[in-house]
Amino acid sequence: MSSASPGVPGLSKTSRITLGGLGTPVLVMVMLGLMILPLPPIALDLLFTFNIALALLVLLASVYSLRPLEFAVFPTILLVATLLRLALNVASTRVVLLRGHEGTDAAGQVIQAFGDFVIGGNYAVGFVVFAILIIINFVVVTKGAGRISEVTARFTLDAMPGKQMAIDADLNAGLVSQDDAKRRREEISQEADFYGSMDGASKFVRGDAIAGILILLINIVGGFVIGIVSHDLTMEQAAENYILLTIGDGLVAQIPSILLSAAAAIMVTRVSDSQDVGSQVVSQLTSHPKALTVTGAILGCLGIIPGMPNLVFLTLAVGLLVSGYLLGKEEAEPEEEVADDNDAAEEETFELNWRDVAPVDMVGLQVGYRLISLVDQNQGGELLGRIKGVRKKLSQDYGFLVQAVHIKDNLDLDPNGYRITMLDVSVGEGKVYPEKHLAISSGQVLGQLDGVATKDPSFGLDAVWIENNQRDDAQAWGYTAVDASTVIATHLSQLLKGHLHELLGHDEVQHMMDGLSETSPKLVESLIPDTLPLGVIVKVMQDLLAEDIPVRDIRSIAEALAEHAPKSQDPDVLGSQVRISLGRKIYQHINGMEPEMSVITLDKNLEQLLQQVLLQEVSLGVDGIEPTLFERLIKQLAESVQRFEADGKPPVLLVGVGLRRLMSRLIRPSINTLNIMAFEELPSDKRISILATVTG
Repeated sequence: MSSASPGVPGLSKTSRITLGGLGTPVLVMVMLGLMILPLPPIALDLLFTFNIALALLVLLASVYSLRPLEFAVFPTILLVATLLRLALNVASTRVVLLRGHEGTDAAGQVIQAFGDFVIGGNYAVGFVVFAILIIINFVVVTKGAGRISEVTARFTLDAMPGKQMAIDADLNAGLVSQDDAKRRREEISQEADFYGSMDGASKFVRGDAIAGILILLINIVGGFVIGIVSHDLTMEQAAENYILLTIGDGLVAQIPSILLSAAAAIMVTRVSDSQDVGSQVVSQLTSHPKALTVTGAILGCLGIIPGMPNLVFLTLAVGLLVSGYLLGKEEAEPEEEVADDNDAAEEETFELNWRDVAPVDMVGLQVGYRLISLVDQNQGGELLGRIKGVRKKLSQDYGFLVQAVHIKDNLDLDPNGYRITMLDVSVGEGKVYPEKHLAISSGQVLGQLDGVATKDPSFGLDAVWIENNQRDDAQAWGYTAVDASTVIATHLSQLLKGHLHELLGHDEVQHMMDGLSETSPKLVESLIPDTLPLGVIVKVMQDLLAEDIPVRDIRSIAEALAEHAPKSQDPDVLGSQVRISLGRKIYQHINGMEPEMSVITLDKNLEQLLQQVLLQEVSLGVDGIEPTLFERLIKQLAESVQRFEADGKPPVLLVGVGLRRLMSRLIRPSINTLNIMAFEELPSDKRISILATVTG
């Protein structure tokens, strides 16, 4: 026994799918039939009525949709409805020209009603009404909607990279899961497809309006000639029959056309929200009681002028004044103030002990008193959960447990300020507003937002603090709008990622080795402490993290150290060998699964010069390179990195294994986005493409 569909009683879900699949082919066959087969007037009446009902249904669906993507099939419906209307024009033209001499009811009652009742049987009035409808549809609605569709499609496509970067940043910060990120990427893609389709669909509406004008003129001229020549009608009879029928036919077609044009305009001008258009209009027009009051006062002044329609003006003025007063009274209700109870006195202790010496926090977050609500779960604060997500994401990606973040209030900070510390040293500060959202510009936005201009603390992008009710507007204009908790969590994630090598210590490495000993006890036993002291292993792993290389594969790291430790105890030498053993993972971390990697290389003469500096590094350090040569080297590398990033490719400098460590020390302080790899680290099955050579 099949279950009934909730929308249509007694109709199973399978039946609905089958009928939905047959609907489009049947409609196409109907359109072909309209263009080829002659139809009786009763069929025309039925199809014209269906056309008007379809236009009304589409208009109401666009009004009640909460978001444009909820009605993503709208461009296709617009095309099908336009083709159906044009096919009806062809069918009605055939009937009008063949049977128009019989009278104004020859093409059915719908056309007759619009020809006789709507325009009073006066074809001159009908022609004027038809011309006005054409002007409204073609010049006002269709042209405006087409322009908005074109601009929105262009800016939506331009804003896609920024939105994708924001999603990647949230994913890297642990603020969203893989499934959420995938869903948001799909929404961005669907949004671009929708507005691109709307840009094309608006051209169909514009073409339909032009076709309506041409069909009217052709029918009038053709019917007039046929009536006089073929049916021996007088000029007055021919004008009365054919012109009235033609104008009635045109009006029947133009009304659904205007409805669909209005629906298209609503779809491209509306903003995504949790309300339909009607609710948005009412809520936003009444959000400023002062506007209602001033409008009522102006109408009242006009209403007392002699000769004006006093009753109408004064009645509406009183209604607006009362509405403005009531809404203003609701807004003026005082908000409850939250008292801050921090009057507990500290107990004095007469004897000091080691517990009175506060330990240094590895990672700390200090907040101003207005941000306490963000970390108080009783007040709905979400920051603690976001920070836990950040730690979990970094720990999973890089292979060790990131220390807990110690959060405390600091009355010396700005009430809306926060400070991130590591080992009690400030590494970043910012200012957020819990009651607002931060709208971050992607570089391609539709307009400027009203608010407090600032910079995104994580990436340094232009941003604006806006009211919560502006969030949907900001997203529709191409901004990325996030709340205060997300701003702090993202900033914390970026800073932790850049200082992971400082967070990895002896205890963390020992925990990793203890975990490895459960699966490879002999490997750990042969490595620590007989072959290498723990401190050397810590230094090697810190160097890897400093260059953004995860240390999750502790087994490969330990095996490489065990193999090369008998030859050298130097952390730099051992680190180079570990990187070679991790070459495939380093390549994938930088370039993904691509079979070819674009790289930057050094000129042979420059490489020889740097080799000489390397030989003297013990006595001279990095000062062994001339300042002018160093400046040229940094400048050329920075230009190459910009070209790589503009092309969407990870910038990679490829050098010999002997030079890699020196180049990392020289360059990374100035260009921290440049990945420096040795030739020996490249997997054997991967190819390279040299796109730039630095000559120095």
